[in-house]
Amino acid sequence: MSRSKITSTGSSYGVQSLPKIDYGRGSYLYDVTGKRYLDGSGGPAVYCLGHAHPEVTEAVKQQLDRIAHAYRYLFTSDAVEELTEIITQNTGGHFPNIIYVSSGSEAVESCLKIALQYHTARGEKSRRRFIARERSWHGNTLGALSVSHFKTRRDAFEGSLLDVAFVSAANAYRPPEGVTAEGLVAHLAKELEDKILEIGPDKVAAFIFEPVVGAAGGVVPAPEGYAKAIRAVCDKYGVLLIGDEVMCGSGRTGTWRALEHDGIFPDIMSVAKGLAAGYQPLGAALYSDKVHEVLMAAHGGAMTGHTFTGHTAACAAGVAVQKIVTRDRLLERVLDRGAILQQELRSALADVGELGDVRGRGFFIGLELVSDPITKEPFPAYASLHAAIGRRAFEAGLICYPCTGNVGGTAGDTVILAPPYNASEDELGEIVTTLSRAVRESVAEARRTVALR
Repeated sequence: MSRSKITSTGSSYGVQSLPKIDYGRGSYLYDVTGKRYLDGSGGPAVYCLGHAHPEVTEAVKQQLDRIAHAYRYLFTSDAVEELTEIITQNTGGHFPNIIYVSSGSEAVESCLKIALQYHTARGEKSRRRFIARERSWHGNTLGALSVSHFKTRRDAFEGSLLDVAFVSAANAYRPPEGVTAEGLVAHLAKELEDKILEIGPDKVAAFIFEPVVGAAGGVVPAPEGYAKAIRAVCDKYGVLLIGDEVMCGSGRTGTWRALEHDGIFPDIMSVAKGLAAGYQPLGAALYSDKVHEVLMAAHGGAMTGHTFTGHTAACAAGVAVQKIVTRDRLLERVLDRGAILQQELRSALADVGELGDVRGRGFFIGLELVSDPITKEPFPAYASLHAAIGRRAFEAGLICYPCTGNVGGTAGDTVILAPPYNASEDELGEIVTTLSRAVRESVAEARRTVALR
């Protein structure tokens, strides 16, 4: 068999020539040479139960033995109905209305369409504009990309994207110039209100945000009180609030909804990655009864969805994953152990002055490396520190998620960890040890690179 090498494109993981996967077991992956990799980031924060979990695999097999996919306009199924009941329970009964899709991008796209349809149904078709945040990521479809503020992922498509307005990121480590930590929430809420008034309240459909920003910022939880403040602003002007929990939801932060920590419900919400944990492609757009009743009265329901909406085998995987998470009380573990894991990382890297910040919630943790910890000046982009960390970790058998662009769109170095919810104590310890070594060696290399310029 040919063993041609596949080159990684469009990735900041630092991996140049992709090894060929053979199999996975639990928190580990094995390539065809037998090399073992600890999946410390769950790929891109997807594999919340690790790999080849026998119960999930068996549930999918059993569903495939019966039928793989029943088209949603002809049949319902046990899998769809059971998963809907689980999600409804896990969201406190607030989101009984669900459109199942095959990815996070599709989930966000459906959220945007539901918001537009809602205002049309209410006779306010002038509300076509969306407001999002700087340094955010919502997906790769044109609509989802339009509300994203990720320069390197947008540039090739500029000119064909929706006209979206952006407000500041809610980043306590990098607040807007002149804004104090104490005044950050009030500043951000006023900025959103000012932007709505600038556009015209009758023209704004929705504000979309990630409760904990993932790849675009390197795991950035919004400051305390932020979600309630923007909820109040949106309510004041009849603007829908869309919570994008594709990456941070489905238990990743230690609560099933990331916004449970913040004490609010959005009107519309996207979930994906951890919903079926990568065992099948699955995402969903969730919306409240307030929205549902308007859509039903005018159009008979939400006018979004695709051929594979409610894919039976995908929903069966989601049911199995969510039952295991609940049965094994994994969210409690994630919530409690995540805070300890952050502290272990800080301790292991205490001698690295360039460690600017360690942040996150649950098993969703970000590290930000900076050239100067006082000014928070990032390393120059040419140093590619994030990629060096990702490459060294990968060579040492650890998968992490390095990112850049969180400063000015092209600079900044962050690393994301998102281990399986059921990762063992030994595995978590291995993550800390291997990543710390990769960070320490890569920072030293970056210092030398900068000194030689």
